[in-house]
Amino acid sequence: MHRPISLADLFGEKEVVMVNAPPPPSWSSQQQAATAEPVGPPAGFWIRFVAYIVDAFILGLALVVIGGVIIGLAVAVGGLEGEQSEWVIGAGIVLAILVYLVIGWLYEAMLTSGPHGATLGKQAVGVRIVRADGAPLSFGRATGRHFLKVFVTPMVPLAIGYLLAGFTSGKRALHDFMADTLVIKVR
Repeated sequence: MHRPISLADLFGEKEVVMVNAPPPPSWSSQQQAATAEPVGPPAGFWIRFVAYIVDAFILGLALVVIGGVIIGLAVAVGGLEGEQSEWVIGAGIVLAILVYLVIGWLYEAMLTSGPHGATLGKQAVGVRIVRADGAPLSFGRATGRHFLKVFVTPMVPLAIGYLLAGFTSGKRALHDFMADTLVIKVR
């Protein structure tokens, strides 16, 4: 039976063990990660809830206007009677819901990643959203946070995902943990 030949057999040397590893390379052309600290204390559950109510009111008005226009056009195109009108009106309702979802996403993602770092409701109560290291959110992170808040956090029973904001040390809800964000007071 033959054993495999190693490099030590070929060159007659013993295994080399590195005692002190060299330092990692320094890449001077790359930017260093932001290490800013959050500029305010965490915003608690109730102030975030009030901001949510203000944002829901704003988006609700948008839904009424957009839905009214789309469904009104569907009624005008489909008429008020017949099977075709039911299909057109149903399609108008589905279209209105899709448009509302897109507007809700863009409203939150664009404003949260914008210069104020907050939706109009959050601005009204004096809070903003930042990354855990205090840096502003990118549009991608704001988008991810929005969809986590809308689709993942509600899947936890008894609204526990949202209620975490009242009981954790950083006042973070489930979507804040998952997106690595903080909601902080700015005034």
